[in-house]
Amino acid sequence: MKDTKIVILDGYTVNPGDLSWDALEKIGLVEVYERTSLNDEEEIITRIGNAEIVVTNKTPITRKVIDACQNIKLISVLATGYNVIDSEYAREKNILVANVPTYGTKIVAQFAIALLLEVCHHVGHHSQTVFGGRWETNDDWCYWDYPLIELSEKTVGIIGFGRIGQQTGAIAKAMGMNVLAYDANINDSGKEIGTYVELNQLLSEADVIMLHCPLTTETNGLINKNTINQMKDGVIIINNSRGALIVETDLAFALETGKVKAAGLDVVSIEPIQSDNPLLKAPNCLITPHISWAAIESRKRILESTAMNIKAYMDGGAINIVN
Repeated sequence: MKDTKIVILDGYTVNPGDLSWDALEKIGLVEVYERTSLNDEEEIITRIGNAEIVVTNKTPITRKVIDACQNIKLISVLATGYNVIDSEYAREKNILVANVPTYGTKIVAQFAIALLLEVCHHVGHHSQTVFGGRWETNDDWCYWDYPLIELSEKTVGIIGFGRIGQQTGAIAKAMGMNVLAYDANINDSGKEIGTYVELNQLLSEADVIMLHCPLTTETNGLINKNTINQMKDGVIIINNSRGALIVETDLAFALETGKVKAAGLDVVSIEPIQSDNPLLKAPNCLITPHISWAAIESRKRILESTAMNIKAYMDGGAINIVN
């Protein structure tokens, strides 16, 4: 069925040119758009047209889009999260929604630790001062502009102890940290890495709190003034899961008062970040532009898995269906 039309609405972030769409082009007639408006439903509808398969990363597939594009049979997401799709309405219309569930476990965990290490050492900042000439003119043989933090024997609390949380915990444990975990699902692999505790205990005992939980109605705004007040003074918060897990005004205030020593964030509540986000003016706050997932190795896995999702659907045995 190589005449099946496949529309890729926003391919650039996954494949800016360093990978290939060949695997999808072997399956069907592929039409690639680097970017599609996130707000203009008419543009989305026009670009999908009569396509049977729609591939999206962050371009929303709403009820209106689904109603207008009645030939859609499969929506395949170039990501794990699929909240940009009205998946329940898609199910009502007998449209399958597939995602890529496990492509980024190791790289996202690695990035979480990278954020933590940058908070502890400010490697980038100190390198810039050297290239700016400061070291060669310094009165002493070394200098540092931020307190340097040793992590060994400190306690990390990981909220969300699934695949990514456990991978992060394993790295932290290898660095000599004590690992506490909070998750509704307790399993043996997690017990080998850390100690499961209730959320209140984790909040009160952790020197570092790392978020690896999904965004749900229960976790939305999980880090807020009340939960921050339960934390140790000088706690470090790391989030490269979902921005809306944190009430950003509350975190900004906690950074300003020093209740939270520092934060390392790869996600914010509205992306791209807005100029009025309070965290842009908060002290000791590192923010990166949602790139935890973006190593070429993981992006290659996204494309491979997406091709597998589409091929399985066309062969009559759909996989990774989330609705």
